[in-house]
Amino acid sequence: MNKIQAAASAILKACTITSVMLLGPAAIGASPAAPAASASFPISDASFKCITEMTHVRHFYVDNLTGNLAGTVKVAQAATGDYPVGSVLQLVPTEVMVKREKGFNANTRDWEFFELNISPTSSTIHVRGVQDVNNRFGGNCFTCHVKARPEFDLVCDNNHGCDPIPITRAMSGALQRTDPRCKNPPVSAEDAAALGQLGAIVKALAAAKPAETPSQTPQK
Repeated sequence: MNKIQAAASAILKACTITSVMLLGPAAIGASPAAPAASASFPISDASFKCITEMTHVRHFYVDNLTGNLAGTVKVAQAATGDYPVGSVLQLVPTEVMVKREKGFNANTRDWEFFELNISPTSSTIHVRGVQDVNNRFGGNCFTCHVKARPEFDLVCDNNHGCDPIPITRAMSGALQRTDPRCKNPPVSAEDAAALGQLGAIVKALAAAKPAETPSQTPQK
């Protein structure tokens, strides 16, 4: 792993740390790697892989854990409609949406949100849940995605009605192409610049964090 790829990995870790500093561990949501509810298909650490080994649709990647990749791709390409059960959507390597079986959670239209810890050798589920999972910039996944208009099945994009996020498509693309689980090519100058800009955002968020209180102190 070269220096820029190592820096990208550090940015992903720093984003997670920043989320904890801004909101405190209690705000992160479900307990790490909480057992799944009864499901029609299993979801474990092994369910998640190098993001660029998934199917690229516009600016994000998709997969399907039940084998119905064609159905997932069809909806992703159309940008409207309900995703089939088992659909996996990822914008960045550490955050995942999975469409669970019908009736899993009506409020989230049966989506479950995941935050992953990733390394060159593994993916580990750090947090999973429905309305109680926060992304690494401190925003609650559900409260952002629920603002998507009904025809978009809780999936956000620039014109879907969701709140904006502090990450550009150049930044998300750079994170995708430097996923440490992948066999990455040399980092381009454009991706290096985007990662540098993202690093500056992470530092600014960390600098703006509130003073730590006892309730925000990690449990040991």
